[in-house]
Amino acid sequence: MSNKLHPALLGAKTTILGILANLMLFILKIFVGFAGNSSALIADAIESAGDFLTSIILYFGLKASAQPPDEDHPYGHGKAEPLAAMVVGVALFGAGIYIGVESILALQLPRPMPKAYTLYFLGVVIIVKGLLFRYIDKRGADIKSAAVKGDALHHLSDVIVSVAVFTGISIALLGGPAYASADNWAALVASVVILYNSYKIFLPAFSEVMDKAQPQEVVEDIKAIAMKVDRVKEIEKCFVRKMGFEYFVDIHIVVDGNLSVKEGHDIAHRVKDKIREERPNVYDVLTHIEPDN
Repeated sequence: MSNKLHPALLGAKTTILGILANLMLFILKIFVGFAGNSSALIADAIESAGDFLTSIILYFGLKASAQPPDEDHPYGHGKAEPLAAMVVGVALFGAGIYIGVESILALQLPRPMPKAYTLYFLGVVIIVKGLLFRYIDKRGADIKSAAVKGDALHHLSDVIVSVAVFTGISIALLGGPAYASADNWAALVASVVILYNSYKIFLPAFSEVMDKAQPQEVVEDIKAIAMKVDRVKEIEKCFVRKMGFEYFVDIHIVVDGNLSVKEGHDIAHRVKDKIREERPNVYDVLTHIEPDN
């Protein structure tokens, strides 16, 4: 990599904003939820507490993935990034289950009407979380981080929950005591959306940890770069795997079988250098020489 700040460290800096926002929102939501008689807002506060904890885990995961290779980890620490994303996905799944169960239990009990001022508070929460989602999602896309994108989805889930709670409280206030349970129904619907988002975060990160093959266009791009090197006749095989923010390439190139070992070795090095020159996010290239006869 160049001497620019490592993408993982950029991602870690981004998560600090989410950590502070989630801590502040948890405190405010729990206070307003109890004061305003909204069980859905209290459940939303618990979800924000989960966001706060997983953002901290994500922060340390990203910091770890930026560490250079060492004797115990010769391929680097890149897998810490998708592992952190998996933790975020699991935590979001747990939050969805918790909110769903609490909402179902609350439906069995009589409950007081929520206070109208909770709507104003939720309006501010929706705006703040919406802005956070847009900012962090863009950062995640820029640095190609599944973990940071997952953190952005966490904020989007908060928006969805808050919109659902806002809708439920509005129905309860407009319909009167007979509609007080709308607060809980809204939270139950939101829990389903949260569970879906947890799946969207977890699956890509799990696939990366399992070294899932990269999209064909990525492979074809690497092969095309290798074919630019003089005396490379064709590409027999090319495998690309992603580890955190970087790629590792295994490529088999076909050359004239009459070349000397040194000539073949030099071509292999030129292929490696060419790929890394044109694609700086490729950390290493293992080149195997195949004779054409």
